[in-house]
Amino acid sequence: MTTAPHDSPMPASEPTPRKSRRQVRQPWLLGLALVCGVLLGANPFRPSDQNPDGTARGYLKFKEILSYVDRDYVDSVNAEELSDYAITRMLERLDPHSVFIPARQQQQASAFLQSDFDGVGVEFNLFHDTVTVVAPLSGGPADHAGLQPGDRILAVNGERVSGVHTTTEQMFSKLRGPRGSSVLLQVLRRGQPRPLSLQVLRNRIPNSSVDVAYMLDNQTGYLKVSRFANGTYDEFKAALGDLRRQGLTRLILDLRGNPGGYLDRATKMADEFIGGTKKIVYTDGKGDQYDTQTFSRVAGEFEEGALVVLVDEGSASAAEVLAGALQDHDRALLVGRRTFGKGLVQQPIALNDGSELRLTIARYYTPSGRSIQKSYRRGVAEYEKDLENRQRHGELFHADSIHFADSLRFHTAGGRTVYGGGGIMPDLFIPRDTTAFSAYYTRLQSHNLVREFALAFFQEHKAELEALRFEQYNQTFRISDAQLQQLAARAAQDGVAQDPAGLRRCSALLRSQLKALVARSAYGKAAYHQVLNQDDAEVQQALRAMQEPTTAMLGLMGK
Repeated sequence: MTTAPHDSPMPASEPTPRKSRRQVRQPWLLGLALVCGVLLGANPFRPSDQNPDGTARGYLKFKEILSYVDRDYVDSVNAEELSDYAITRMLERLDPHSVFIPARQQQQASAFLQSDFDGVGVEFNLFHDTVTVVAPLSGGPADHAGLQPGDRILAVNGERVSGVHTTTEQMFSKLRGPRGSSVLLQVLRRGQPRPLSLQVLRNRIPNSSVDVAYMLDNQTGYLKVSRFANGTYDEFKAALGDLRRQGLTRLILDLRGNPGGYLDRATKMADEFIGGTKKIVYTDGKGDQYDTQTFSRVAGEFEEGALVVLVDEGSASAAEVLAGALQDHDRALLVGRRTFGKGLVQQPIALNDGSELRLTIARYYTPSGRSIQKSYRRGVAEYEKDLENRQRHGELFHADSIHFADSLRFHTAGGRTVYGGGGIMPDLFIPRDTTAFSAYYTRLQSHNLVREFALAFFQEHKAELEALRFEQYNQTFRISDAQLQQLAARAAQDGVAQDPAGLRRCSALLRSQLKALVARSAYGKAAYHQVLNQDDAEVQQALRAMQEPTTAMLGLMGK
């Protein structure tokens, strides 16, 4: 395999373009969406070969103006902040994915792609300014110290964190720390008359990017990859091997909402599915300095057998490269909705003060020659409204609302027609289901009431739940009408007015979510996904395509 570009984190304009530019620049969002990049150790002050005089004049002009502002402006100014602002605005004139990351945000921006970190290993939720434990990581420091789902963390090392508007980022910074150091948690537990003090010894915490892998039936495996981080390929190989030992002969690979990550992890994953020596992706930049081609070369773990890949408008960057390669080689049936459309390659350049420039230096293309990148000619603001526009134009609900120019037509290895110019269009379109959504449902979610109700239910019925195996729970447990009414009553106490019609409309969705969240606390993350996937339209359609293969699926399976 030739050297390939790989992704690095960027602000969340990619999977969540509904955010404003100002929100995008917030540190806590920096890791949520990713852009392709090439780590080349470039010299940031390498002079331009094309216009060295223009570069020098621009640099001197900016330096002169900043000096005058710093020295003579009527009020005191922070010259460094002004410089950061100017750089950010300059890069916005180039494309939506060339970004500047200040030094103070760099560590947070990179954390999203780390395979592990030092901390206590706990998933928490903020409700009414109260930090509530969703679940401690099994076998992790918090688990060993006795932390339980539903525990409310009142203080960390003697500093209050509940009732004082603590943010998620602040909690992360308090809980994470060097391996071997300890943190003292003051915890309020249901049924206990006074708070408990738990001393937790920090340790290495795995930051898994393979969310879940399990068998849907005796032949079909389901594997969800949330991003392409340092350890994703190794996690994927281990999970796939385990599924193969359980009898896997066909696979559903879920890339929905996957914002990308390290591209070489995605291409190595593609190599596990694609036999022979075939092109997976190539990049094309200015001249040939950043031109690369990546080919399959190893004997993969799953080169034969039915493969369905789930994608949606949140699948971006490296996830699109993987999906596009599998589609171009007729190796997989793609199910879902058109992907995000991110096909620009960024080069991370470390600057002297610890900040980083991520500069677009190439575009990448699928094996058939498709450019995945959607247009940004109308500017950054319009670019960030793309998903909003897709919804307004009906694309998320009707496949026939999507139109491609003939010039964007390409063909797969088997002669099927595919299109470029903005994301990967799936072979089987599944509209977004909004029938269960209502304004009432939105208010319940915005107040975090569904998760809070599920946690409280788990605590109240912990003994009964622990007496059941997950299989028994999954077959017999059902959220009753009375329990939905209890949720509505608690929501009313929180200021969400009763809405019987809105509750009826979203009742099926709430039942599924509550059952899954209770399962998450009682049986772990895998149980959560298993419950949700029973009512997931894309997963169920993928299963039907495999069990009752269409002509397209039979062709992809080589039959």
